[in-house]
Amino acid sequence: MLTCWYGEYPWYFPYFIHSCAYNPSVDFIIITNNLNPIADKPENVKIVYKTPDDIRNLASEKLGFSVNLEYPYKLCDFKPAYGFIFSNLLKDYAFWGHGDIDMVYGNIREFMTEELLLEYDVVSSRHDFITGTFCLYRNIELTNTLFMQSIDYKMVFSRPEHFCFDECNFLFYELQNGASIFDFPDRIQSMTWVVKQAAKEGKIKAFFDFIIVEGLPGDVKWDNGVILYKDEFEGMYYNLIRLKNVCKDHVPLNPIPNIFYFTPNDIVKDKI
Repeated sequence: MLTCWYGEYPWYFPYFIHSCAYNPSVDFIIITNNLNPIADKPENVKIVYKTPDDIRNLASEKLGFSVNLEYPYKLCDFKPAYGFIFSNLLKDYAFWGHGDIDMVYGNIREFMTEELLLEYDVVSSRHDFITGTFCLYRNIELTNTLFMQSIDYKMVFSRPEHFCFDECNFLFYELQNGASIFDFPDRIQSMTWVVKQAAKEGKIKAFFDFIIVEGLPGDVKWDNGVILYKDEFEGMYYNLIRLKNVCKDHVPLNPIPNIFYFTPNDIVKDKI
């Protein structure tokens, strides 16, 4: 799992790191310009130092044209190309994935089984679109260059705007409500379009299923490396995209306990 992060690590970072330690068969590569030591960093978290200019130059060289990386969030558009751009870092892996750090993992291998990885070439953690927070690609030329099947990828990589290319070009609500990515021919060909089209043509096999916990539902527990909702439904990870903005003043539990809970507005040691 590969992510790029620039600047100081955020308040929720210790929870992310803690959850990585409970997935020892997965390597987590963080490309960053942050040289600060990471407390309690497990061996499967690998830090690679690169400046934004390093990535811009490498991406431009690999892709054959000048890319636009004026601000860190623009890197989201490049996520589907990580296997191509960072091929030297990933050459020893059968699969690579792009992810984020605003998430707390459960038991990844409970979901990413050997049987699933043998069958599918692209694995998304939602049923309706490719997820920037977690998407796996088989580490072969076909899937590492799949992004090039979009007629828009050069435009996306060359312009400063964020296009949500790694996911669905901001069609979240439409796809959640049952629309098809092919219902919007005037939108850019995002990775959801590319993967769905390649699967329809029989070029790849793609897995789409809702296997995560999102939003602010409350009653979410992290229990010794397992994410549970209502003590009944297991998720592969909890996406902190909303919670991180609700409890910005949270001071991480120290030490992080074996069991803790996500409420709609905090992370706590004991169930409320």
